[in-house]
Amino acid sequence: MATDTLSPRTPAAPAARPPRSTSLRRQKRLASGGVLAVLIIASLLMAAPFLWMALSSIRDPTELAKVPMPLIPQDLRLENYTEALSRAPFGIYARNSLILATAAAVLNVAFGSACGYALAKMRFPLAPAVFGWMVACIMIPFYATVIPVFLMVRHMPMFGGNTILGAGGTGWIDTWWALIVPGAISPFMVFLFRQFYVATPTELIEAARLDGVGEFGIYTRIVTPLIKPGLLTVALLSFEAGWNNFLWPLLVTTSDSLRVIQVGISSFRQEAATDWHLLMAGTTLAAVPMIILFLVFQRYFVEGFAASGIK
Repeated sequence: MATDTLSPRTPAAPAARPPRSTSLRRQKRLASGGVLAVLIIASLLMAAPFLWMALSSIRDPTELAKVPMPLIPQDLRLENYTEALSRAPFGIYARNSLILATAAAVLNVAFGSACGYALAKMRFPLAPAVFGWMVACIMIPFYATVIPVFLMVRHMPMFGGNTILGAGGTGWIDTWWALIVPGAISPFMVFLFRQFYVATPTELIEAARLDGVGEFGIYTRIVTPLIKPGLLTVALLSFEAGWNNFLWPLLVTTSDSLRVIQVGISSFRQEAATDWHLLMAGTTLAAVPMIILFLVFQRYFVEGFAASGIK
């Protein structure tokens, strides 16, 4: 009788697992997708007010009064812009804002870079105390100092009919001095410039001093050209602050010839009613130049902040 020979059963091969590198790539793609989704949502939330403003600037006034207001304008009224330009001297307002913003950018770059270089690279006993004072000034809000600064401008000696003691006249009120001088230097800009100059090589400065180059020459011809992104960053921030300045020009100017565009927009708000379609059109006209400026120079702006070490 034949006996069957039992062959040993071969164990089943384990299921093939995907390579570890493939799993890591999948996790990275999921993480990147999640970050991208969060950024898109955040961008839409931040852009929503600007989109609403732009859409409202081309709506019919009756459509703005509807409840609920339709999301997309049903009747495009581009003539809102021409009407806004005709109702207020926006040409004068824009010119004044441009002068104020340009002056703020130039003066902050000139004075801020000099102060930042001195605090970062020059050795003098009061350097730590001065830098600490600058940092403390950053923490003080503008609204806490607006009244003292206004009184200083109002009682400026020998200006606007004032005596040498600052009495009897208007001082710098309703003049370009009042608009430009208080914003000529900012503690935050000095702090930024100091951060930029700290990152420059000290050995280069010492070599220039051994070669007989003066301190002013080192500052202007050797070190400052190394921080071009920083110069552009401070110029953009200062220009934006000057262009969007509202409270200070409102306090120190009384004539239309010195009003800036942010103050001029308020002419569409009356006690009885507000022309919302003209107000949105004027606000859009005021916002577009700064949006374009940041879109053009955003790469240098980001590089400047990255180089300063601020996170």
